[in-house]
Amino acid sequence: MWISLGINPHFCAELNMLLGEYQHNLDSKGRLAIPAKFKDKLAGGAIITRGIDNCLFVFATKEWDILAQKLVALPLAQANSRAFVRLMLAGAMDVILDNQGRILIPDYLRTYADLKKQVVVAGLYNRVEVWDSSRWAEYKKKTEGASEEIAEKLGELGI
Repeated sequence: MWISLGINPHFCAELNMLLGEYQHNLDSKGRLAIPAKFKDKLAGGAIITRGIDNCLFVFATKEWDILAQKLVALPLAQANSRAFVRLMLAGAMDVILDNQGRILIPDYLRTYADLKKQVVVAGLYNRVEVWDSSRWAEYKKKTEGASEEIAEKLGELGI
């Protein structure tokens, strides 16, 4: 089936895509079990930082390097650029998966994202987002309710 569509069957694996939505619990020390599907993509190291919408972003080291280069190239003289760079870079911490496939989320990042015990780990192609479960449910409900408007705006951008 894949071949008849002209798509390489190994295409998704080669891209190292991070996709899917998973429910997990933080343990008492603030460790998060990374979904099995993401482990090999993050096994070489990862960076966790403040995200947008009060979630956390987790990038494989290679993806983080690409983003960091773009961030440091932003104009230093613009207040919004400085603020965004500070949000992303000053909050960043490198993390390593332990033998059980968990990462330790630092206290300041757990506080920023208001993470309690139940969290959602969402794969978004080149990054993972970590959300408090209740905040994710609210966000998803709001976004799904505005899906037609969002689709129209994206259509204006040619997507």
